[in-house]
Amino acid sequence: MNVVVVESPAKAKTINKYLGPGYKVLASFGHVRDLPAKDGSVLPDQDFEMSWEVDTASQKRIKDIADAVKGSDGLFLATDPDREGEAISWHVLDLLKKKRVLGDMPVKRVVFNAITKKAVLDAMAVPRDIDVPLVDAYLARRALDYLFGFNLSPVLWRKLPGARSAGRVQSVALRLVCDRETEIERFISEEYWNLSTLLRTPRGDEFEARLVSADGKRLQNRSIKTGEDASRLKALLEGASYSVDTVEAKPVKRNPGPPFTTSTLQQAASSNLGFNASRTMQVAQKLYEGVDIGGETVGLITYMRTDGVQMAPEAVDGARSAIKDQFGERYLPEKPRFYSTKAKNAQEAHEAIRPTDFNRSPDKVRRHLDADQARLYELIWKRGIASQMASAEIERTTVEILADNGGQKAGLRAVGSVIRFDGFLGAYMDRREEGEKGEDDDEDGRLPPIGANERLDKSRVNASQHFTEPPPRYSEASLIKKMEELGIGRPSTYAATLKTLSDREYVTMETRKLIPQAKGRLVTAFLENFFTKYVEYDFTADLEEKLDRISAGELDWKHVLREFWQDFFSQIEDTKELRVTHVLDALNEALAPLVFPKREDGSDPRICQVCGTGQLSLKLGKYGAFVGCSNYPECNFTRQLSSDGAEADASGLNEPKALGADPMTGEELTLRSGRFGPYIQRGEGKDAKRASLPKGWKPEDIDHEKALALINLPRDIGKHPESGKMISAGIGRYGPFLLHDGTYANLETVEDVFSVGLNRAVTVLAEKQSKGPGGRGRGTPAALKTLGDHPDGGAITVRDGRYGPYVNWGKVNATLPKGKDPQAVTLEEAMALIVEKGGKAASGKKKPAAKATPKTKTAAKPKAKSTAKAAPKAKKTGT
Repeated sequence: MNVVVVESPAKAKTINKYLGPGYKVLASFGHVRDLPAKDGSVLPDQDFEMSWEVDTASQKRIKDIADAVKGSDGLFLATDPDREGEAISWHVLDLLKKKRVLGDMPVKRVVFNAITKKAVLDAMAVPRDIDVPLVDAYLARRALDYLFGFNLSPVLWRKLPGARSAGRVQSVALRLVCDRETEIERFISEEYWNLSTLLRTPRGDEFEARLVSADGKRLQNRSIKTGEDASRLKALLEGASYSVDTVEAKPVKRNPGPPFTTSTLQQAASSNLGFNASRTMQVAQKLYEGVDIGGETVGLITYMRTDGVQMAPEAVDGARSAIKDQFGERYLPEKPRFYSTKAKNAQEAHEAIRPTDFNRSPDKVRRHLDADQARLYELIWKRGIASQMASAEIERTTVEILADNGGQKAGLRAVGSVIRFDGFLGAYMDRREEGEKGEDDDEDGRLPPIGANERLDKSRVNASQHFTEPPPRYSEASLIKKMEELGIGRPSTYAATLKTLSDREYVTMETRKLIPQAKGRLVTAFLENFFTKYVEYDFTADLEEKLDRISAGELDWKHVLREFWQDFFSQIEDTKELRVTHVLDALNEALAPLVFPKREDGSDPRICQVCGTGQLSLKLGKYGAFVGCSNYPECNFTRQLSSDGAEADASGLNEPKALGADPMTGEELTLRSGRFGPYIQRGEGKDAKRASLPKGWKPEDIDHEKALALINLPRDIGKHPESGKMISAGIGRYGPFLLHDGTYANLETVEDVFSVGLNRAVTVLAEKQSKGPGGRGRGTPAALKTLGDHPDGGAITVRDGRYGPYVNWGKVNATLPKGKDPQAVTLEEAMALIVEKGGKAASGKKKPAAKATPKTKTAAKPKAKSTAKAAPKAKKTGT
């Protein structure tokens, strides 16, 4: 018996079928250990020693693998064929060595690019050893990311409250988005005019020609700057006679692009299907791991994290055969096509993303897939087969026309194209990303028959005014394309990087465009001013190149770390002397369009509009930055930073707006604005009750009724028919909710808080209860035994959970000692376990916490939480 370790349980089951009874295939479920999210996991002073941590779930999986290995003949590590997959195999092997279960057992590494029987069996026939340089590159990347984040993030927390984190690739990607926003803000629109004439041939066919020259000069794009110039040229064209000077028909061939890489798949899925990067990778992961087709699990595509653009020879042969069968001989080029990678610093030496079998056309597998899987598979299949198809043959016709008005001459041009043979376009046609233009964008299809020297009649002259537009904001697809061009990040990092920016609330997505929020722009401005080198595009790309050279065995990984750490640590140390006033002065200048937006009346945007003498400036509070007046406390003007630089509402709300009295208390309700945005206040003084306006509520829409409803939250709905306890509705930091007996349930909208009735509330709570903890569909285990009531109320029960029997009281769960019979537990024993866990004792007081041992304070290091719960483990999954 041989043991095979893969990453995914879905793959384990399929591969076990392929290999047969002589093998036992187990899943690692991604990474089995990681650097703990706490200080000291990487120690530069000890030659970058790294401390790894295995979480509870992974401990059990490693135990299962170790138990299986003990009685086996050999071990095959078959994790994914990339750097992360190599690292997982290395981690598994290292843990098994420490458990001393391997002995002299042969251990081999196998990689397959597709989950098909042939690919798996072929890989098993040619095993290899762990690729040490590839593991070294992983270790270097992991250490770099840790050292960057865990040393720079605390600087942000101290100098820029409200900032969440910084990351080696994340911060550079954020800079791209913020730099584009700055370009847009500083863009000055320019006027220009386009002129064209609608002409008619002797046969009565109409077509349009653009003005390209006048007064003996060639007109470039946007050459006509004013309405006066446009009117003069329009008059020339209105009175002119027209004749055809030349007609040139030129055949043009258009070649197909290569099969998808990770980044081009994400871009195409965004443009064609509207998928974000994470969704694309989730669906692709499922297609790679396999779907049930005719009772057999079949992997439909090759591995989806790759920079490679080449297909395996057998795949090229399969594509050519499918082209001949499905499209015909004419669509098959004489020789196979070969492609080379153009991306900067490309690596990941395996294949492009392609179907595992080109004979499985989208129509044949659609009924086995869900809608998203079918759409993505069709995209991959079409792009893959198109890459081996014949070129499209296009005839491009250019007509040059002379306009003569009493000796004043002008030149016009009409361009059209006709597809004479569609070639690869019969399978796949690219869709451009928004904001991009191609060479054919000014062409408007086919031209009618036109002969040289023919006279043409004028139908009308068009003069249209235009204004130059700023560059478009990045979409996920165009940002990924830019990162790839610059050599920033790698296929496996794009989706995670974009998700981090969204999770940190550094950017938001509107109409598929990435908009940097004030928080993100502050972080970027801070890093650009005080850590310039580490958010430079070339520096980040150069570091990626060094990591690639490590994986090629050309550089020592610890040498790269030492080189990085020496300068980086020095820069971190320098920030200890950095004064907050210095930071604010730099940010005021760097973010002037955001902090001091132009005013409609043309007044100085840095002068306080309330007191008229104070200077506005960024201020730092506990929860982040805001704009305040230098005359504080005499002038208490504050304004929240807006991502679009808008200031109008904030200054208008600085004086409280009276909305009427609360009929229950008689106190005045007012609408006000603070550093965190508009809010409702009832009464005056420190004890006045306040309520922030929910997201989506505009200050101008707030009336007495809405203010009264908001300030009186939480709202009692009624008593639960079973427990007799009150159900209430409110708005918390995570949105609208219901609360009953300590249990929360989410409501869909803010409006539901004010309108939900008792019946609906009971239903929502019941649905939450049925899903169990976390709402993931696992119900609360039934009670094995009820022991009695707790002195503070509520039953104490014994239950059986996924990790064994435990005592439950309210929200307190205490695991029973190993070997303890659940049926033999007494009330006193249960009470002791609950108190030990942190519940209340019979006296009603919590068990006092043990005194913490004082620790020496260290600079630029975050305070760690205890155990593995310091931060979620970063598992490698299909997302």
